[in-house]
Amino acid sequence: MAEAPDLELFHAAPETAKTVAAWLAYFKTERRSSDHTLAAYGRDIGQFMAFLADHLGGAPTLTDLASLTPSDFRAFLARRRNKGSGSRTLARQLSAIRSYFRFLERRKILSNAALSVLRAPKIPHAVPKPVTPAAARELIKADTLSSEETPAWVLARDAAVLTLLYGCGLRISEALGLTPQAVNHDPLTIIGKGGKARIVPVLPVARQAIERYLDLCPLALDSRAPMFRGVKGGPLNARNIQLLIARLRGALGLPESATPHALRHSFASHLLAGGADLRTIQELLGHSSLSTTQVYTEVDTSHLLAQYAKAHPRA
Repeated sequence: MAEAPDLELFHAAPETAKTVAAWLAYFKTERRSSDHTLAAYGRDIGQFMAFLADHLGGAPTLTDLASLTPSDFRAFLARRRNKGSGSRTLARQLSAIRSYFRFLERRKILSNAALSVLRAPKIPHAVPKPVTPAAARELIKADTLSSEETPAWVLARDAAVLTLLYGCGLRISEALGLTPQAVNHDPLTIIGKGGKARIVPVLPVARQAIERYLDLCPLALDSRAPMFRGVKGGPLNARNIQLLIARLRGALGLPESATPHALRHSFASHLLAGGADLRTIQELLGHSSLSTTQVYTEVDTSHLLAQYAKAHPRA
């Protein structure tokens, strides 16, 4: 069993904290979950244990966990709701708690059927909000805010990252994780969520953006380390790209929905509008289920109807 996490963080009895550590270790080693997922699960279960410590009047033991009733779990969700958590967050937290209790049951540590009677909060159906092709082209130039003080290699770096998001449909973490060795190959082999590999072709414009950055970058790059670097030499942080797009959308007059992930949505939506089939888009995005990709058919239909309403004289 993995080393127990900080007991103060989890507000749990030592034996309970050890099972939390083992559960997180399972996701890291066997499920190969990302650091982002592990951090989210850790926060979710930490908040649950903190609630139980207050709710039960002491650090929750394994016996306490086995004795929880549906009303106890509902009280936790109600507490989180009162603190401002939305339905999507509550659904994720309940999913994490279910996963933890399933882990305990599989390991024959304890069993609790109370969770089976709970329903997850209803999540409003969200349709991705891609940007227009023209807006995407403006965004990936990345030079709208440039000044004489901005190094040319930084502009080339930003343009290369944004071009990979839109031109290849990469997640921001996938783009920032690319190495010089990896981009020497075409198509790219991308390791996505859950360690799942997929093949992504590189458009000439994306290849040119990468080569321009590599030519201009003044830093010594390790062929096996992330190639996108900050001005101080460390790996480029996703927050830098998020802030860059926030500034760009302000300068370009784009809506708040224009985010780094919106470029990935735009990649899928524009492919669909251009005649690509859903199965191909699913493979390029690395979705495990076609139903995840099918949301883009709604985007395409809504765009079609909007254009119809705008153009038809009797609309």
